[in-house]
Amino acid sequence: MDEEGLQDAAIFLMSLGEEEAAEVFKHLSPKEVQKLGETIAKTRAISRERVDSVMKKFTEAAAEQSLLVSDTGNYVKAVLRRALGDDKASLLIDRILQGGDVSGIESLKWMDPLSIAELLRNEHPQIVAAILVHLDFEQTAAVLKNLSERQRNEVLVRIATLEGIQPTALKDLNEVLFKVLSGGDKIRKSSLGGVKTAAEIINFLGTAIESSVIESIRGHDPDLAQKIMDKMFVFDDLLKLDDKAIQSVLKEVASETLIVALKGASQELRDKILANMSSRAAETLREDLESRGPMRLSEVEAQQKEILKTVRRLADEGSIVLAAGGGDDAMV
Repeated sequence: MDEEGLQDAAIFLMSLGEEEAAEVFKHLSPKEVQKLGETIAKTRAISRERVDSVMKKFTEAAAEQSLLVSDTGNYVKAVLRRALGDDKASLLIDRILQGGDVSGIESLKWMDPLSIAELLRNEHPQIVAAILVHLDFEQTAAVLKNLSERQRNEVLVRIATLEGIQPTALKDLNEVLFKVLSGGDKIRKSSLGGVKTAAEIINFLGTAIESSVIESIRGHDPDLAQKIMDKMFVFDDLLKLDDKAIQSVLKEVASETLIVALKGASQELRDKILANMSSRAAETLREDLESRGPMRLSEVEAQQKEILKTVRRLADEGSIVLAAGGGDDAMV
């Protein structure tokens, strides 16, 4: 969700009232809750015109009963407690308004990457791997960036070779991290880790770290490194998408994100993107690309990652089909 979308969502939620907003929060991920909570907490005066504009994007009923709260800090606290319960709400409220910290695998999803890295820095790489596979790929990648290069590479090797977590091991992790996850003999072996998981995480690490990790894994096991690379889907792999898939992706991507991302793209990929746009939109994009000055590689990569997240979401939904990495076996 872009900055304007976050602001619109925050205004909309503030117009609903605590109980209704809490119901919405229940259906959001920790990251979404955090972003919206931070946006609400920072929101002060909103013009009537802006509120009216937001309401038109939602329903007439919501517009008729809208009333923004004056104390956004207390509003965030009340909504999050209703939605998440006191424990999780207190954790997130601390992070949004002050800055807090707790432990446990499930609670890690509500923590910032640096805090997680500090918590796991002295743990054995196998333990770190078993914990990180429970987090989403982007969060895990952010945690790994805050570890030393040696520990990061060791953890990725173990994630890539992890075929699952036995119930007894899960129970041990549960005890180590304050019994956040339950274990037991009746729990099936969790299908976590493996080559695909490692590939998804590496996709979020950034080019420099990505190369280092792959080379380290290649030194450990060349075949494993190739398997991971075959599963990775990078920005240039958009060339492998058919026209229909490209058009589906473009519908979901903000124009600013596309402009910045394409600053670091090959001419071949630019041409493919432009060919799947209307002539007017393509001409506007060409002009924007030509007028845009030099940009930091980190900014370009960040927007490319945003597009890749959209691609993976559409693939998970079955809207498009991916053929990732350097492998020859495309999905049909």
